[in-house]
Amino acid sequence: MVGRIITCDADVAEGAEWLANRHPAFATALTQTGPLPLRRNPDGFETLLSAIVSQQVSVASANAIWARMGTVGLTKQENVARANDEQLRAAGLSRQKARYALALANSDIHFPSLRKMETEDVISHLVAVPGIGRWTAEVYLMFALGRADVFAPADLALQEAAKLLFGLEARPSEKALRQMAEDWSPWRAVAARALWAYYRVAKDREGIR
Repeated sequence: MVGRIITCDADVAEGAEWLANRHPAFATALTQTGPLPLRRNPDGFETLLSAIVSQQVSVASANAIWARMGTVGLTKQENVARANDEQLRAAGLSRQKARYALALANSDIHFPSLRKMETEDVISHLVAVPGIGRWTAEVYLMFALGRADVFAPADLALQEAAKLLFGLEARPSEKALRQMAEDWSPWRAVAARALWAYYRVAKDREGIR
């Protein structure tokens, strides 16, 4: 099953209320963060490419690179498919990410079909493309497809926020955080929004674009 889809602020608020009622730590976080952002983007090539650009760089760096790519039209699939490595590198991509961008632009992903696929099937479909790992697929599921019960435990900002919010001695591993997040179902994507918002408050910087 596809499950609940987050489409509006009211959906996020519903999930936040559910989390706060069941987990005191989230209630504490929400008093500091205020209402959580919707964070919905159109599904398709550009959003997935943006997630690739955001891999393993700061939010500020990803924003700067994305802006440069947009200026020269390299956020559009047809333009990326026609570009060469030199053009993509000039727009700010590393050699590796330039290769990933070309692989995505020349892939056969039919984005509308992903909307009706089960979550794990979407992940399997996306990670078949070079440069797309589980983190990228999970972020796409949350922000582009609006899946309410998806989490991205490999995200360092989520790990750090969980450490701070739950008073852990160390940042949890991906496996440990995935296990923690099971208790936040069916609103794991809202829990992610809450942790990213808490990270921004606690660290005074954004953890996700």
